[in-house]
Amino acid sequence: MERIHRILIDKLKEHSRIGHDDMIAVQSLSFTVRELSRNEDFIRQGDTPKVSALVVEGLVGRYHLLPSGRRQYLSFHMAGDMPDSQALFLDRMDHALCAIGTAMVASIPHKQLTRTFEQRPQVGFAVWRETLIDAAIFREAITNNSARDMTARMAHLFCELFYRAEASRLTRDGIMSLPIGLAQLGETLGMAIATVNRTLAELRAARTVEFRGGELEMLDWPRLAEIGQFDPSYLHLRKAPAVAFAE
Repeated sequence: MERIHRILIDKLKEHSRIGHDDMIAVQSLSFTVRELSRNEDFIRQGDTPKVSALVVEGLVGRYHLLPSGRRQYLSFHMAGDMPDSQALFLDRMDHALCAIGTAMVASIPHKQLTRTFEQRPQVGFAVWRETLIDAAIFREAITNNSARDMTARMAHLFCELFYRAEASRLTRDGIMSLPIGLAQLGETLGMAIATVNRTLAELRAARTVEFRGGELEMLDWPRLAEIGQFDPSYLHLRKAPAVAFAE
């Protein structure tokens, strides 16, 4: 239990000021833990959840389910993220959330969270800020998919995910776990599978990244950031991570 509280506190401290009494309040929250298998949904479009999920391990994806059955992945969330915190303020979920690879989430009752917000407003502001950063990521994703060419589009996504993982200390020796399949990558970036393979080959040929076996290895961060036109200011972190291989 202490580990899960620490994951949430560390995440909120990435972008907000959390005092000692605020941390004690977070540590009083109860939760239930759920292990998820690959592609398993834990929130569906139209749900009216009474709990908010905290990602404890692995990666989860937010997506829209289209009438054709295809998915449009909107964002990805790693340990420490609260990907459905919007449900605290909205009646029905307008998107779904699923595990990307195996994952673990902790569910925190809404009643406990709102009571904590009343008692410790700074915690409420921090969770609200989390939702605002989510919105900033959505805006950047719209720009990425509509205004950048295919190579820049993929490079930007890889930069964002690696930068966020680095900030949350989820990388090791320039490598992060990224169990996204090529079809899912296409559903994220608006690319056919053939385009995904061709674009990935271009980034490999430029010796910027290696992506295979569910891992993303950063080879040349400055070059990849240049290709992807990546400016991390939209992530609103209090302290920029020391990205591996950065000059």
